[in-house]
Amino acid sequence: MKLTNITKTYSTGSGDKKVLDNYCLELPNSGAVWIMGESGCGKTTLLRIIAGLESFEGGTLDIPPGGVSMVFQEDRLFEELSPEDNCLLALNAHGEILKSERRRIRQMLMATGIPEEDMTRPVRGFSGGMKRRTAIVRALCVPSGLLLMDEPFTGIDPENRLATGKVIRESLGSRLFIGVTHHKEDCDLLEGTVVLINN
Repeated sequence: MKLTNITKTYSTGSGDKKVLDNYCLELPNSGAVWIMGESGCGKTTLLRIIAGLESFEGGTLDIPPGGVSMVFQEDRLFEELSPEDNCLLALNAHGEILKSERRRIRQMLMATGIPEEDMTRPVRGFSGGMKRRTAIVRALCVPSGLLLMDEPFTGIDPENRLATGKVIRESLGSRLFIGVTHHKEDCDLLEGTVVLINN
């Protein structure tokens, strides 16, 4: 994966703010990479550009084939659906595939620490950490060549953070994972390379 001379400017009430200025980054097409830096340095903007959700003024972007799956800073779950159904909705699976995927998704959700009795309960009653883990599993179960996660472990307690990190590692396969975090301990969970962005 390669970013070459990426430039991104936002218009604000006090004028234009350039958050990325001819930014370059080259990464392998598999493994784990964490992006770190101070607030406002462009971490989330960079992730959104890679995902194709943000335009940029200059430069080129080459990403791995196979599509993109993403965890946003917000969980973006359907509150009336169960964790299983939130994940299945992203897959758009039917028939026998649906049954097989439901089993796989249930196993992944439980591996992050979500109890089996909560598998069919609407996520509106979940804690913030349980919702976050559901959002992570939803992203993991979607086939993709690139997996992006913005502050994925926010609100998850230490024990379940370890379990969720293990699920991510075991589900990554040959994909490239790019995560944004402020916490070095998050990087240790996936044993990934750290890339620093400066203001």
